[in-house]
Amino acid sequence: MDSGQVSSQRGDGKKIAGKEPGEQQVRDAQVTAGQGAEDELPPDRYLDREESWLNFSERVLELAEDERVPLLERVRFESIFAGALDEFFMVRVAGRIRRMATGLPVENATGRPASEILENTLEMARELSARHARCFGESIVPALGSAGIEILRWKELLPDEQESLQKLFQERIYPVLTPLAVDPAHPFPFISGLSLSLAVTIADPKTGATIFARVKVPPLLPRFMTVSPNRFVPIEDVIAAHLGELFVGLDVIEHYAFRVTRIRDLEIDEDVTENLLKSLERELMRTRFEPAVRLEVEESISADVLDRLVTELDVHPSAVYRLTGPLDLSGLSAIADLDMRHLKYPAFVPSETALPQDTSVFAAITDHDVLVHHPYDSFTASVQRLVVSAAADPRVLAIKHTLYRTSGDSEIVDALIDAAEAGKQVVVVVEIKARGDERANIAWARKLEQAGCHVVYGFVGLKTHCKMVLIVREYADGSLRRFCHIGTGNYHPKTARLYEDFGLLTADKTVGEDVTDLFNHLTGYSRKSDYRRLLVAPERVRAGLVEQIDEQAQRSLAGLPARIQMKCNAIIDEATIDSLYRASRAGVPIDLWIRGICAVRPGVPGMSETIRVRSIVGRFLEHSRIYAFGTGARDAPGEVWIGSADLMHRNLDRRVELLVRVTDPAHRAELRGVISAAMDSRTSSWWLGPDGSWTRHHLDETGAPLRDLQSHLIRVRQGRTADA
Repeated sequence: MDSGQVSSQRGDGKKIAGKEPGEQQVRDAQVTAGQGAEDELPPDRYLDREESWLNFSERVLELAEDERVPLLERVRFESIFAGALDEFFMVRVAGRIRRMATGLPVENATGRPASEILENTLEMARELSARHARCFGESIVPALGSAGIEILRWKELLPDEQESLQKLFQERIYPVLTPLAVDPAHPFPFISGLSLSLAVTIADPKTGATIFARVKVPPLLPRFMTVSPNRFVPIEDVIAAHLGELFVGLDVIEHYAFRVTRIRDLEIDEDVTENLLKSLERELMRTRFEPAVRLEVEESISADVLDRLVTELDVHPSAVYRLTGPLDLSGLSAIADLDMRHLKYPAFVPSETALPQDTSVFAAITDHDVLVHHPYDSFTASVQRLVVSAAADPRVLAIKHTLYRTSGDSEIVDALIDAAEAGKQVVVVVEIKARGDERANIAWARKLEQAGCHVVYGFVGLKTHCKMVLIVREYADGSLRRFCHIGTGNYHPKTARLYEDFGLLTADKTVGEDVTDLFNHLTGYSRKSDYRRLLVAPERVRAGLVEQIDEQAQRSLAGLPARIQMKCNAIIDEATIDSLYRASRAGVPIDLWIRGICAVRPGVPGMSETIRVRSIVGRFLEHSRIYAFGTGARDAPGEVWIGSADLMHRNLDRRVELLVRVTDPAHRAELRGVISAAMDSRTSSWWLGPDGSWTRHHLDETGAPLRDLQSHLIRVRQGRTADA
């Protein structure tokens, strides 16, 4: 048997009612399942990806609207929503417009026309944007005021405050402003993506001629200027109040804030094969700037100024959003960071008991596998401790590490540099195409190279997204032992405090050999694709998971216990979804905990009646990926996997992804248990309906809050002893 395949015989030797565990029943069910697989599934079985993405944004927005959430956390959710919607337009909307404009096929599993999907996406985003602006102006600003934090407009400032800001304008803002007038000698200026600007109409009092001008708001200055402690004003208000100093001798007739969103040049949407598209795009971009895909303007903007912007920017009218100001609320993160603990979630200190403090990390992992759950378990005291200890240990001969994202001041990067300088073999597989972190990754990759690390940049055409560390240590008898970490999240000490992830620390010989082979595949020319405790994309993750889904379907058809539980960030892969539908038709209970995009249509009679989908959005970003099969009972064999792969085309086809099979019974029970807790009706969550709508369930029948799973896990972890 292919060593990377999932064996349906791993339960051999266990007895059910005095005989082998349903082998004949499973074989009979395989025949039945094969016949049933030919039944056509309905053509409308997938939910729209763009709509599902916006539904996730709506869940974030609901937390900003929820008065039960601590006030500054509501402000943070407002900021997160704004930034995420910017990203959505720059990547997803821009990608659709780009493919439609070049005449290339547009990715679409729903069967609806591409133009209809785009129009629906723009309208849904418009409604959410208006709701976001209302939440800020009508709910959050008054609540902040009541708490002693004021976000004011220029006219609301006291005279002495305006005077102090006038001095600040002269000293810090005026020198970096560049007003650009538009006339026959000065064409309409290029306006960069996400830059906040003022559209100004000025008049010459001598001739009466009016002129259009644009003033860019400096992006490196604070979005909200501090007037006095806990009193803030948008920077564009300060600039607008002093336009007379920019246009001396002219009359300022009107001014309005506006903001343009464009395709981001470095962003290549990986969910559609784009080799041809990239070459076409380069040719298009040689002669034109990136097209604008959204125009945000103040609600009060005059028709004349708006018409001018729409014409000059060539924006489709459906992509023009009139909003109550201020625009660009992503800058609210600075307000959310104010040091006012009583307006935030309770302070939280991660547990440091995953590894014993009085024992070598290598001795602890040699004794047994360790499963860590961040941020509840300290990243610093577990994963980072492993790498730092390896760098300092004279018995360690080699460290191999994949890095997708990390911080510039990461102790892990420093430890790898120390290890290389100490003469250890250090290999770092760096993904320089990590979206948004390209420049940072290049910078510290060079730093690693200069220290003597062997830096490898992965494969052409594939992103290296797997999360793994391999440490080779020599013992007194000359033997070598391999220690590994395989995780679901990045080696980023800052986000490890905010992202929920699992990681497996192990000295298991099989895992060590598998990870060694995978590193050789990444750094050399090894073409190995079969592993014993790993599933590796692009070759085996989809196939391996579908095999296990089908195995549970066969068990259910044979009358044997079966179950499927999955937790991931997104599921849109049609082959995987169809296998889940077939398993549901076979009667398998299926629980899906999906943070973001979900194309599965649950609860449809005759197709997905046994599928439940939940989502949890809260203090921490749910980021782990768990794939569990079987009930966990002795008579219901099945496997549990964790790793880096979501169920998306890019993860399964165009990335190096890694799942590891968890073998410790207690760890498997913990992973199954956390999904069961999320699916429990007593847990606060969002439920997906068959029509694609999400409903929030966060109060019981008396109006009391349901259990917050993340708060519950904090309490559980803090009460755990080492090696529990």
